[in-house]
Amino acid sequence: MITPIIGDVAAKTELTIQTSRIPSIRAIIKGSRPLQMVKNGLVLVPLFFTVNIWYSADDFSGMTSIVGRTFATLGIFVLLSAAVYFINDSSDVEKDRIHPRKQLRPIAAGRISLPWAYGISIAMIVGALVASVAISIPMLITAAAYLTTNVAYSWWLKNIVLLDVMAVSSGFVLRAVAGSIAIDHAIIYRGGETIELDLTISPWLYVVTALGALFIALAKRRAELSVAGENSEAQRSILAEYTVTLLDNLINVVATATLIAYTLYTFSTDVTEANVPANNSMMLTIPFVAYGVLRYLYLIHVKDAGEAPEEILIRDKPLLINIFLWLVTGSSVLMWTRIIG
Repeated sequence: MITPIIGDVAAKTELTIQTSRIPSIRAIIKGSRPLQMVKNGLVLVPLFFTVNIWYSADDFSGMTSIVGRTFATLGIFVLLSAAVYFINDSSDVEKDRIHPRKQLRPIAAGRISLPWAYGISIAMIVGALVASVAISIPMLITAAAYLTTNVAYSWWLKNIVLLDVMAVSSGFVLRAVAGSIAIDHAIIYRGGETIELDLTISPWLYVVTALGALFIALAKRRAELSVAGENSEAQRSILAEYTVTLLDNLINVVATATLIAYTLYTFSTDVTEANVPANNSMMLTIPFVAYGVLRYLYLIHVKDAGEAPEEILIRDKPLLINIFLWLVTGSSVLMWTRIIG
């Protein structure tokens, strides 16, 4: 009986020594979950959907400013999301240590101590909020709302059925809102005069973003439930409130709503903020969105994917090609409308 006790004490002592050290840059980067930063690409979506408005061959510096503000916003949300991951991993450290994949995360593995994790997250938050103020007060409010929602998720909302996935979805919407704020009321020089651009984004974009994010979040819960099996509640307590059947039904409803919402968006020619061509040519992008939704459903049900959506978006070649073709088609439609208009 003495040997196991000595071994247990030694293991705890080794863990204490490891977690008291200054974390390596590599551990900090891994703890920031770089693969998941692809989600912050939503900040760039408003820039893409208004390219026909802000593009000006007469004002390269003006366009550079607009693009620069958008990428500065992207940087802000990279810092905020990384900070949130450190907070979330700190609160879930014990559950992550019994998860087959999450136990390898730096905090769960003991490569970053809890004090260091919270310190790093605070530094990132301060940097992001200071940068937000430099852009605008609305940007600061949006960044603060994103941070508040995600901290509430880490400490409370993730344990409330349905509200957990809705909170995740709201984070995606706030990214899109931030991208819109970054470029709205931009100044551009065109045709011999200075113009203040109205780059207000269509409400349809927020609806589609919310539904699409909810679709991905529900698929993630389904995959987590399938992988965890009988150990699901120990790994994530909220999984006890879900069943695969319930999640499948919810996924089907939200997937359908996402496709319908995007289709309606392409026809919103009577809505000024929608910024879609009056000839309904934006509907040429519908097949790509439909394929994206169907492909994701295929990966969920046939390949048992979904637990790591960022890996799907980066590594699934058919989905990557589809996204590329959607971007090319959408931007071509918008720019062609600008040229002939």
